[in-house]
Amino acid sequence: MTYSIIEIRGDHMDQKAIIANLLVELKRGTQTLAVLSLFKDKQYGYSLLQALEERDIPLEAGTLYPMLRRLETQGILTSEWDTEESRPRKFYSLSVFGQEAYLSLKEAYFKMHKDLMALLKEDTHE
Repeated sequence: MTYSIIEIRGDHMDQKAIIANLLVELKRGTQTLAVLSLFKDKQYGYSLLQALEERDIPLEAGTLYPMLRRLETQGILTSEWDTEESRPRKFYSLSVFGQEAYLSLKEAYFKMHKDLMALLKEDTHE
């Protein structure tokens, strides 16, 4: 997803910063769902970063790795180390609870998207 910041008239740099922050908040709300959607098979951090990048959903490593640890602590992900390769990798999988959580988030997202699209079609600000 590539986001552009709309042109602000005048000398209102604070307004540009506010809009940039709002865009970050909007994106942040969907990052967990995007990551969870990739768990058809076991994944490790770098493979997730690549898969997201290929889908034009860039996510910083500094955001992903703490998210993976948090999701594991919450019981949404399980992990195991693969030490058979030259470089050990920590692979993550969705737990049974994680599968339920993902489906709940996905359902809620689709409903919010549908409701928001209906609301935005009524938009009279343009």
